[in-house]
Amino acid sequence: MSSFRDKMAAKTAELGSASERQATERPAPAAPEPRRSSAFKTGPGMLGALAVAQQRIQELENTSDKLMLPVSAIQPNPWQPRKIFSDEGLASLAESIREVGLVEPVVVRRADNGYQLIAGERRLRAHVLLHEEEIRASVIECSDQDMAVLALVENVGREDLTDYEIGQSLRRAEREFPTRTRMAEALGMSRKGLYRFLAFEKLPDFIRRDLDLNPRLLGGSAADEIVSALKKHGAQGLKAARELWPAVMAGTLDQGKLAAAIGAQSDRGESEQSVSERSIEKIFSGKSHAGSITKDTNSFTVKLKTGVLSDAQETQIRELISQLFNVKPG
Repeated sequence: MSSFRDKMAAKTAELGSASERQATERPAPAAPEPRRSSAFKTGPGMLGALAVAQQRIQELENTSDKLMLPVSAIQPNPWQPRKIFSDEGLASLAESIREVGLVEPVVVRRADNGYQLIAGERRLRAHVLLHEEEIRASVIECSDQDMAVLALVENVGREDLTDYEIGQSLRRAEREFPTRTRMAEALGMSRKGLYRFLAFEKLPDFIRRDLDLNPRLLGGSAADEIVSALKKHGAQGLKAARELWPAVMAGTLDQGKLAAAIGAQSDRGESEQSVSERSIEKIFSGKSHAGSITKDTNSFTVKLKTGVLSDAQETQIRELISQLFNVKPG
């Protein structure tokens, strides 16, 4: 996952959204729009999807209404993957806005109870820090699918956005696409990459609660491996994960090694449980050892030495088995 993110970060370094910048100059005119089908369904790759989404928003902004809107009337973008914003970065942005004003308006669409943010959450938060009651905004028309694609592809390649935040946003956006295959195509992602991000949803609640507070604890590849280990080991795996997870939080167990540790501890636990629950009862014929009865979690085994059984005793045993399990003695 890290190589994918590194590649995307490098490719998108020069493609920062015009509507997300607080700069003193407007960006250069955008290049001609790549050919695409409605709502990015052709999935031109994440880099292409980002360029297309940005240009589309820019074109809509150029012809949009520019209004002063109440900050309190603007709802967050429901597909925004970022949940943690740098206090230092917001303070710096707020100071810039205080000194030179808002260079780029936020971008919103009309909603049932006011407006819904499309782009510009940092600028909106900076206005809250400044106790501003109004903010300049471009009001455009934008579909749910376009909003989901824009929010995801614009953020997924950035270094400070975690896999968990991306996974949560993908889960929220999933209902906007007919299938996960179409969703992966629209976002320029492989199905394998998409499913790794979605693996977070299958983690135990106690892990996801901690990820809500600190999403950097676990990457997508590690989450996928943990889910596989839990599926393989069942209750023993869940017990091991619960015991090992505090070590990941404390930094004493690397997140990438958690799945293997769950497997190893589960195997030991299953072996110990099997030994502890096994009972062996010896059978004697007079003073001679004739065999044994062994019972554990998986089987009930009777072993008898052939030399201690008469033909009549063997017949009795077979008849008893036939009566108990409704089988014909062979």
